Amino acid sequence: MQIRDLHPWDVSPAEAVAIQKRLAAQVVLEGEPQDVRVVAGADISVGGGRGRGAVVLLSYPELRLLEQQVVEAELTFPYVPGLLAFREVPVLAEAFRRLSQRPDLLLVDGQGLAHPRRFGIACHLGLLLDLPTIGCAKSRLVGEQGPLGEEVGARAELRDGPEVLGLVLRTRTGVTPVYVSVGHRIGLGKAAEWALRLCRGYRLPEPARLAHQAAGGQTVAPATAPVGQRSR
Repeated sequence: MQIRDLHPWDVSPAEAVAIQKRLAAQVVLEGEPQDVRVVAGADISVGGGRGRGAVVLLSYPELRLLEQQVVEAELTFPYVPGLLAFREVPVLAEAFRRLSQRPDLLLVDGQGLAHPRRFGIACHLGLLLDLPTIGCAKSRLVGEQGPLGEEVGARAELRDGPEVLGLVLRTRTGVTPVYVSVGHRIGLGKAAEWALRLCRGYRLPEPARLAHQAAGGQTVAPATAPVGQRSR
């Protein structure tokens, strides 16, 4: 799979901030993936100065595992909050290059628009791959939220003043919600719909959950519940 050459990676933190600000203007905040047959999930684990990046491909709607690529490499960019993409994306990019087919939709375990400069790792990967991309993070980076219902599918806007950055989404009753934001080429409402559609009873949508397993060195084990069935 090809990766677009948008900028150099051997940059200083100040240069990385400038790149984020420039590329944020190129993110497309609307749309919906069409004729989805293959969905991807991406995640990375970090330890000892090295990163283990994983990308999984699943069939849709069956969510059957089609392929996984895992790459381990040294991390060369320093740890700077808000600039984690410059530390992690080079490892993930190599995993994407090794894929045998191109997915129709990508879920990233991380932020998209819900980022101080509106350009989290999901936006970065979305632009590099030119794919409809959703950020599905386990924690909040910026913004404030209102009350959230306990039922599956309950959502609350994540706001920074008048600006809506994403949605706080309940994917499983009684479990901490996830933070969904636009990565690229998809509207926020559609991003939330797809995140729920790809859940199989766990907190994380299946592509992100399996990528998390693979990045952590675990055996990838797809859920056995029918698509759309969620624990209550």
